[in-house]
Amino acid sequence: MTKADFLKMVQEKIVLLDGATGSNMQKNGMPTGVCPEKWILDNPQVLIDLQKGYVEAGTDILYAPTFTSSRIKLEEYGLAEDIEDMNRGLVKLSKKAVAEADIPAERKVYIAADLTMTGRQLYPIGDLKFEELVDVYKEQIAYILMEGVDLFVIETMMSLQECRAAVLAVKETCDLPVMVTLTFNDNNRTLYGTDPVTAVTVLQNMGVDAVGVNCSTGPEKMCEVVAAMKAYATVPIIAKPNAGLPVLKDNETVFSMGPEEFAKKAAKLVEAGASIVGGCCGTTIKHIKLLEKAVATYKPHVLSSRKKRILTTERRSLKLDIDGRFMILGERINPTGKKALQEELKADCLNMVVDMAKEQEENGADILDVNMGMNGIDEKEMMVKVVNELTAVTELPLSIDSSHISVIEAALRIYPGRALINSISLEKGKMEKLLPVAKKYGAMFILLPLSEKGLPKDLNEKKEIINTIVKAATDIGLSKEDIVVDGLVNTVGANKAAALETMETIRYCKEELELATVVGLSNISFGLPERQYINSTFLAFAIQAGLTMAIANPSQDLLMNTAFASDLLKGKEDADLRYINRVTSRPTVTVGKAVPTAKGTLSDLSGAREINLEGTDLLVFDSVVKGNKRNILQYVKQSLEEGREPSFILDNLLIPGINKVGQLFDKQIYFLPQLISSAEAMKIAIEHLEPLLKKGDKEKKLATVVIATVSGDVHDIGKNLVVLMLKNYGFHVIDLGKDVPSEKIIETAMSENADIIALSALMTTTMLEMKQVIALKKESGLKAKIIIGGAVITQSYADEIGADGFAADAGETVTLVKRLLNL
Repeated sequence: MTKADFLKMVQEKIVLLDGATGSNMQKNGMPTGVCPEKWILDNPQVLIDLQKGYVEAGTDILYAPTFTSSRIKLEEYGLAEDIEDMNRGLVKLSKKAVAEADIPAERKVYIAADLTMTGRQLYPIGDLKFEELVDVYKEQIAYILMEGVDLFVIETMMSLQECRAAVLAVKETCDLPVMVTLTFNDNNRTLYGTDPVTAVTVLQNMGVDAVGVNCSTGPEKMCEVVAAMKAYATVPIIAKPNAGLPVLKDNETVFSMGPEEFAKKAAKLVEAGASIVGGCCGTTIKHIKLLEKAVATYKPHVLSSRKKRILTTERRSLKLDIDGRFMILGERINPTGKKALQEELKADCLNMVVDMAKEQEENGADILDVNMGMNGIDEKEMMVKVVNELTAVTELPLSIDSSHISVIEAALRIYPGRALINSISLEKGKMEKLLPVAKKYGAMFILLPLSEKGLPKDLNEKKEIINTIVKAATDIGLSKEDIVVDGLVNTVGANKAAALETMETIRYCKEELELATVVGLSNISFGLPERQYINSTFLAFAIQAGLTMAIANPSQDLLMNTAFASDLLKGKEDADLRYINRVTSRPTVTVGKAVPTAKGTLSDLSGAREINLEGTDLLVFDSVVKGNKRNILQYVKQSLEEGREPSFILDNLLIPGINKVGQLFDKQIYFLPQLISSAEAMKIAIEHLEPLLKKGDKEKKLATVVIATVSGDVHDIGKNLVVLMLKNYGFHVIDLGKDVPSEKIIETAMSENADIIALSALMTTTMLEMKQVIALKKESGLKAKIIIGGAVITQSYADEIGADGFAADAGETVTLVKRLLNL
């Protein structure tokens, strides 16, 4: 199947996917705790009959059951060496099902190889490096291709970065179409905090052929995600919901939505914007058959050909509107002329880089430019380290700035969002090599109107260069919305018309070419005194001419206030409030100064002002809140040297810090990566303090918690986060791991005199084990409270099986445990 074939199919009809595999295998005898793919291969007729039924019900794209057949997942069952035979065998079964289905000979049914998450966390949160993950997917893909499939689907994804790794693996291995679906929580974000707009923006710009959502919820709630994606999509949207929520009935996990109700409500997903629909957990052949009838009269959606100008992190999108508010591209993270930064980078230290990022974010930057060009370091290696570090500490998108193509590509490859390339010109070899890189990784780029001859001799030549690069970009499939033109500012001291020529460039790009624009401000005033006045006045003129953004230092108040005032005078939306907030929140100075971080002058995000901290106390507290793993140990030691007792640091700085993190998480200001970073920072501090605590302080451990992922379930991302949080709150946590027999959980709880038993399950096929643990606890006479959680678990399920509590996330778990124990 070619990409053109795929596009033709979705333009002709609403495309129907299949339904659930796992829940139907379980109904047909698959026990918990086994490798599903191995069980399918041992019981092939069960799958063949199910998939024949889906095809006969109207399925156009059938998922081969290669879902968790990567080396990492198979290792959990001791089956890694069987990876080739298993993937090839599973594809063969789906082909056999299609061949045996009773359908007209002319009807074409396509087979999609199925990839999903590995369960391992990527660096810098975990220890799995990005390139290792790409190779894991490539290995599985290579074996699948030996049997031949029509396309790939990457599904049930929680991490956008893992989506990117799988997409690159497919695209670097074959030319087949690829679809990607993520799973979203009730807050319409993935476990890692990615929202629907960010997901569709990143993936469609990487060349994915369809994007959407699967599993997650029933069809009604999923409509919100589909509609959000459709508003920004240039590719078809996929919706594959569950048959409602799982409930317990006669000691069996069942889904609440029957085929008729499912079909009726799933059709609403097409109205919301989906062109490709199917069913996930709990759906059966009848669900799909009725869904086919329900969507038969709908016409496919016309795809938008106009992309949006958007940069993203992994969790946030930034829309660049040529008629919208003015934006600042922070220029500080560049070692040129900064001796202190150069020395730190040579020492492999990133403290100043992180401080510069946070300072610029606090001062109003919208994007951070990152340049590591200097002697004495490996620029590519350092750029990769810096990108990894910054994606963990800032929510601002990055602009990758380097003279070397290899450095730019290395950074784009591991950046978990949509970045900006600074820059692409007509200098020898740059455009031809960098435009394909921009397309491959879905990046936007700054168009720098230089050629091999250097600066353009006049305005006409500048326009010619701009048009040449724009045409080359659109010829390879990029669009005008991917381009930001640099106005190429010259110094007015040498060329009196420099500012006027820049204004004309901005006007030409915006009004005639509909392109976004950017300028570097400092060149205009080079060689002149009191440069800040020239720069700020020039900026006001440029904004009036239609400038989209400027490369500048956001700590320069005169410059920033001029920008905010210019938006106000141009009548930009919300410009009045932004101007008032800006000028009333900080005193105006003409020369930028670093914002001190040790005297209570941090942003209100940390909450430091609420508890009136300063000096080293503030630094310790703020290190927890902001996940400063690099410096927290230094600050804790400094606090001890200043006379603070270990118990004071724990009770008055660390615990309040992690409490603040929990509040930010609850408010959806923080997401999983920030939560983990803060918890790990606190862990470093506690490990140093624990030997120093007095006996009485050590005995202040709150309670003992035994925690486990239940038998048959090998997922532990959420469970591990709960362990980390509980330990950092002072609880004595015994982590039994994943796939733990119910008897072992109870035995451990008895021997350790546990106060709480915490159970996790991610799969509907294993959630019944929780009821078994509760039954064994009652038989044993244990007084421990049992709490449960996991992606498929709800409060109603907890009530139904007699659990003492349900928690939706790690922060909520801490609150629940404290409440149950009256702490």
